Amino acid sequence: QVQLVESGGGLVQAGGSLRLSCAASGRTFSNLAMGWFRQAPGKEREFVAAINWSGGGTIYSDSVKGRFTISRDNAENTVALQMNSLKPEDTAVYYCAARGGSAVSSSILYDYWGQGTQVTVSS
Repeated sequence: QVQLVESGGGLVQAGGSLRLSCAASGRTFSNLAMGWFRQAPGKEREFVAAINWSGGGTIYSDSVKGRFTISRDNAENTVALQMNSLKPEDTAVYYCAARGGSAVSSSILYDYWGQGTQVTVSS
Protein backbone atom coordinates (compact mmCIF):
# COMPACT_ATOMS: atom_id res chain seq x y z
CA GLN A 1 0.00 0.00 0.00
CA VAL A 2 0.96 3.61 -0.55
CA GLN A 3 0.13 6.61 1.59
CA LEU A 4 0.17 10.06 0.03
CA VAL A 5 0.04 13.41 1.81
CA GLU A 6 -0.31 16.70 -0.05
CA SER A 7 0.76 20.08 1.25
CA GLY A 8 1.30 23.61 0.01
CA GLY A 9 -2.22 24.66 -0.87
CA GLY A 10 -3.52 28.09 0.01
CA LEU A 11 -4.85 31.39 -1.23
CA VAL A 12 -3.08 33.29 -3.98
CA GLN A 13 -3.93 36.20 -6.25
CA ALA A 14 -4.45 35.72 -9.97
CA GLY A 15 -1.11 35.78 -11.75
CA GLY A 16 0.70 34.49 -8.70
CA SER A 17 2.46 31.22 -8.02
CA LEU A 18 2.07 28.30 -5.66
CA ARG A 19 3.98 25.07 -5.16
CA LEU A 20 2.28 21.87 -4.08
CA SER A 21 4.15 18.91 -2.63
CA CYS A 22 3.20 15.29 -2.11
CA ALA A 23 5.05 12.92 0.20
CA ALA A 24 4.75 9.18 -0.40
CA SER A 25 5.37 6.25 1.91
CA GLY A 26 4.62 2.52 2.10
CA ARG A 27 6.14 1.45 -1.22
CA THR A 28 9.27 2.10 -3.21
CA PHE A 29 8.57 5.56 -4.56
CA SER A 30 10.80 5.29 -7.61
CA ASN A 31 8.64 2.45 -9.00
CA LEU A 32 5.49 4.60 -9.13
CA ALA A 33 4.15 7.00 -11.69
CA MET A 34 2.71 10.06 -9.99
CA GLY A 35 -0.09 12.36 -11.01
CA TRP A 36 -1.90 15.49 -9.94
CA PHE A 37 -5.66 15.90 -10.33
CA ARG A 38 -8.03 18.61 -9.24
CA GLN A 39 -11.72 18.86 -8.47
CA ALA A 40 -13.86 21.95 -8.09
CA PRO A 41 -17.17 21.80 -6.19
CA GLY A 42 -19.84 20.06 -8.26
CA LYS A 43 -17.37 19.23 -11.04
CA GLU A 44 -15.71 16.06 -12.28
CA ARG A 45 -12.20 15.28 -11.21
CA GLU A 46 -9.81 16.69 -13.79
CA PHE A 47 -6.37 15.58 -14.83
CA VAL A 48 -3.63 18.15 -14.31
CA ALA A 49 -0.20 16.55 -14.79
CA ALA A 50 1.67 13.27 -14.41
CA ILE A 51 5.25 12.05 -14.37
CA ASN A 52 6.81 8.64 -14.99
CA TRP A 53 8.78 6.81 -12.33
CA SER A 54 12.04 7.81 -14.02
CA GLY A 55 11.10 11.48 -14.06
CA GLY A 56 11.89 11.62 -17.77
CA GLY A 57 8.34 11.57 -19.10
CA THR A 58 5.69 14.13 -18.23
CA ILE A 59 2.22 14.92 -19.50
CA TYR A 60 -0.01 17.93 -18.88
CA SER A 61 -3.57 18.91 -19.52
CA ASP A 62 -3.95 21.58 -22.17
CA SER A 63 -5.38 23.99 -19.62
CA VAL A 64 -2.17 24.07 -17.55
CA LYS A 65 0.50 23.40 -20.15
CA GLY A 66 3.14 26.10 -20.07
CA ARG A 67 2.06 27.30 -16.62
CA PHE A 68 2.49 24.25 -14.39
CA THR A 69 5.51 22.02 -13.96
CA ILE A 70 5.52 18.58 -12.35
CA SER A 71 8.71 17.16 -10.89
CA ARG A 72 9.81 14.43 -8.53
CA ASP A 73 12.62 13.73 -6.13
CA ASN A 74 12.88 9.98 -5.68
CA ALA A 75 15.52 10.31 -2.98
CA GLU A 76 13.02 12.29 -0.89
CA ASN A 77 9.92 10.33 -2.01
CA THR A 78 8.19 13.51 -3.09
CA VAL A 79 6.47 14.91 -6.13
CA ALA A 80 5.84 18.61 -6.66
CA LEU A 81 3.59 20.76 -8.79
CA GLN A 82 4.86 24.26 -9.45
CA MET A 83 1.94 26.43 -10.50
CA ASN A 84 2.65 29.78 -12.14
CA SER A 85 0.41 32.40 -13.73
CA LEU A 86 -2.51 31.12 -11.71
CA LYS A 87 -6.05 31.88 -12.81
CA PRO A 88 -9.31 31.86 -10.85
CA GLU A 89 -10.37 28.79 -12.84
CA ASP A 90 -7.47 26.91 -11.25
CA THR A 91 -9.34 27.02 -7.94
CA ALA A 92 -9.97 23.45 -6.78
CA VAL A 93 -8.94 20.75 -4.37
CA TYR A 94 -5.73 19.27 -5.73
CA TYR A 95 -5.05 15.56 -5.25
CA CYS A 96 -1.84 13.61 -5.52
CA ALA A 97 -2.16 10.10 -6.99
CA ALA A 98 0.09 7.12 -7.70
CA ARG A 99 0.05 4.00 -9.86
CA GLY A 100 2.37 1.13 -10.64
CA GLY A 101 2.57 1.78 -14.37
CA SER A 102 3.41 4.71 -16.59
CA ALA A 103 2.09 8.24 -16.44
CA VAL A 104 -1.49 8.46 -17.72
CA SER A 105 -4.26 11.04 -17.64
CA SER A 106 -7.19 8.87 -16.53
CA SER A 107 -8.00 9.05 -12.83
CA ILE A 108 -9.50 5.55 -12.83
CA LEU A 109 -6.09 4.07 -13.56
CA TYR A 110 -4.52 5.41 -10.38
CA ASP A 111 -4.50 3.18 -7.32
CA TYR A 112 -3.55 5.50 -4.47
CA TRP A 113 -4.76 8.95 -3.53
CA GLY A 114 -3.94 11.65 -1.05
CA GLN A 115 -6.45 13.62 0.98
CA GLY A 116 -6.27 16.72 -1.18
CA THR A 117 -5.16 20.28 -0.59
CA GLN A 118 -7.21 23.38 -1.34
CA VAL A 119 -5.97 25.92 -3.87
CA THR A 120 -7.91 29.16 -4.14
CA VAL A 121 -7.03 31.81 -6.72
CA SER A 122 -8.64 35.18 -6.18
CA SER A 123 -9.33 37.73 -8.89
